[in-house]
Amino acid sequence: MEIPFEPVVFGVKLNIHLILEYAAFFIGFRYYVYLKKNTQDPITNTRRLSIIIGAVFGAFFGSRIVGFLENPIISSGPEYFLSLLNAKTIMGGLFGGLLGVELAKKMINEKKSSGDLFTFPIILGILVGRVGCFLAGVNEFTYGKETSSFLGMDLGDGLQRYPIALYEVVFLIILWIFLKYLQKEKTLQSGLLFQYFMISYFSFRFMIEFLKPNTFLILGLSSIQYLCILCWIYYYKTIRKLFYAN
Repeated sequence: MEIPFEPVVFGVKLNIHLILEYAAFFIGFRYYVYLKKNTQDPITNTRRLSIIIGAVFGAFFGSRIVGFLENPIISSGPEYFLSLLNAKTIMGGLFGGLLGVELAKKMINEKKSSGDLFTFPIILGILVGRVGCFLAGVNEFTYGKETSSFLGMDLGDGLQRYPIALYEVVFLIILWIFLKYLQKEKTLQSGLLFQYFMISYFSFRFMIEFLKPNTFLILGLSSIQYLCILCWIYYYKTIRKLFYAN
């Protein structure tokens, strides 16, 4: 199989990345519905819907804002505004969704933690999407720097690059197994499962960004890495408890 993987069906070249991106939303949502039916949710359906709406709007704006900051070039014309709409990143979506949820909960005066039920559907959705990113090769900016090590792959431009989308797939599978273990074997305070996911995923992305050929850097760090630092600050109390548990 060559990368980028661009299968042709009935004479039409399929955009496998776009297909898997939509599949990620569908599969993640269906898994959420399945978990919702089989879980005793302390939050009522009406309030949960308000939280989901907050998450959707927060994720939409967050993904676009951070996506723009990855490549902050200001121009004009219809093509530029179209590129602004298409500029998005899962990191901004996650953190924007988090802020959207917190705002929605304040508006409806909901005090209970709501993130645990979203944790595994989010991981599943990101995992499916990252498979699409890997298969897209250099057609999507989810590839790594050039390397001469055995970890490199030809992602479509004839150069050996770090396949960081593939690394992320492996990391997400390991994280899934670890969080499932915690959920089954440990008695976790409500909301901690989601917090552990966010801290783990943002920490991984902070490190993997050093393997990405970013152009726009401030003090040697990308916009994604500054977002990761913001996430650590947001979850400072949880991180502190992890380090000083004993």
